[in-house]
Amino acid sequence: MEDLFGGRRKGHRLARLGKAAAVVAAVLTAVLAVSWTASAKPAVTGVRAYDHGTKTRFVLDLNESVPFRVFTLADPYRVVVDLPELDWTAAQAGLRKAIGPIRDFRYGLFKPGNARLVLDLADATSVKKAFVLPPGEGAGWRFVLDLVGTSRDAFLREQGLPPDLVPQPKPVPTAAIPVSMTLPDRNPRAVRGKAVIIIDPGHGGVDPGAIGVSGEYEKNITLAMARELKQALDSSGRYKVVLTRNSDVFLALRDRVAKARAVGADLFVSLHADTVRSPSVRGLSVYTLSERASDAESAALAEKENKADLIAGLDLSHESPEVTNILIDLAQRESMNLSAAFAGDLVQELGRETALLGNTHRFAGFAVLKAPDIPSVLVELGYLSNPQEERLLRRRDHRAKLASALTRSIDRYFANIQRASRP
Repeated sequence: MEDLFGGRRKGHRLARLGKAAAVVAAVLTAVLAVSWTASAKPAVTGVRAYDHGTKTRFVLDLNESVPFRVFTLADPYRVVVDLPELDWTAAQAGLRKAIGPIRDFRYGLFKPGNARLVLDLADATSVKKAFVLPPGEGAGWRFVLDLVGTSRDAFLREQGLPPDLVPQPKPVPTAAIPVSMTLPDRNPRAVRGKAVIIIDPGHGGVDPGAIGVSGEYEKNITLAMARELKQALDSSGRYKVVLTRNSDVFLALRDRVAKARAVGADLFVSLHADTVRSPSVRGLSVYTLSERASDAESAALAEKENKADLIAGLDLSHESPEVTNILIDLAQRESMNLSAAFAGDLVQELGRETALLGNTHRFAGFAVLKAPDIPSVLVELGYLSNPQEERLLRRRDHRAKLASALTRSIDRYFANIQRASRP
């Protein structure tokens, strides 16, 4: 028998969830006596896996019974287990080596009260059994998954949506959908009163993002930076500031964009911190939207980030497709121009506080920047694969300097908007 899980760093590696069209489910559901809303979190005391030749058994050791829901996802192959929110402190361990079809695993908060465990698989694999064993023979409660190899065709045939998941409706013809897309004014809220700024800390929950050289998660760096920036902007009294997330919870890309549009955001700032193979690469960069990337590196980064989820469709209307496309094009062109102007100033201001990556203002098709009526930028704060830069980003005084520079640029951006709006 071989224990599957060791160091922290690899065990939480994220393979971002694939396209919605690839979502598949072979469902097994168990609802046991313990409530999901219990005040004390159930605890995971160990994580194990064994290769029995004809099957691979994955085990979570628990201090009590828990309800669960199991389903599978394709492209890439994964087994997903939804659980109540758990305390993983005693089992914070990472993958030492692959066993059977299991290449890696990760876990995290998917939404309040609901945790998610994801097993990354090397090939098509069927969930033969999923069950909870009561204490016995010196062991406590155990959640058990038995996995067996299968063909892709069989895997796809076995799929079905998990319980409590509502199938998405079929697309409605464009002409049948009421239109809500209009050309934006030049930030009327910035002229009349407080401008609304959305700060978007990248990743979260079961999606840790990049993992730094010391094991630090991108999701923690971005949330700390977002809170620092919000504090700086709030203290000015000039803005209404909203975070897309203010805790360690997963948030789909489409929901980030939808939240910005729901609050009538005047500016959207998404915060990230990447990793690359070379530990010597460092420097901050700023991205704005373009379907044509400024370079291959930008294209690869956008592709990686966009795998977190799919962008939400616009609620377009009774207008003909031709008129709709013109409206989107004009609105997005205006927003892209404003985004680029803000990014240019932002690069100069941030360059006074930190090292910059060459060709600092870059362009790529990030899904999170695609709200057509909201000027948007994505700030890569630095590289967690660079030891010095990771240490800086973990320091509050460094984040405070970046927040001050961002605030100065935001102040100038809205001052320019106000000047342009005067008769």
